Amino acid sequence: MVVLLALGAMAYVRLAPSDPARWHRMPDNLSEGDFSQGAVRVVDAGEDGLARLDRIIRDTARSEPLAGSVEQGIITYISRSRIFGFPDYTTLRQRDGRLELYARARFGKSDLGVNAARLDRWLEALAQRG
Repeated sequence: MVVLLALGAMAYVRLAPSDPARWHRMPDNLSEGDFSQGAVRVVDAGEDGLARLDRIIRDTARSEPLAGSVEQGIITYISRSRIFGFPDYTTLRQRDGRLELYARARFGKSDLGVNAARLDRWLEALAQRG
């Protein structure tokens, strides 16, 4: 019985629908830093920063767009953990040459720093590519 419950929970985590109305959002006032379920980064990236970072994220394993576009100036992605497929949501917004990145976990009370590490890897790749 316990095994069936565990398998059911794993299936739910992987198959639960992701509602863009819930996840494709960005708070108006962001404070850069880490929190228990995610992280926020704000960086100067130039007017094409969103397009450049979008290409990096689309090349990232287990990350795909949920809603938005470069043309809209805001995009939300789902990134899933390798083994259990836990979904994390990252919303990017371009404002006057600055990129705002807001990453958060859907399940649990802590993401164990995974979202902050992912944002930092993406931003490092962005800096390296110029």
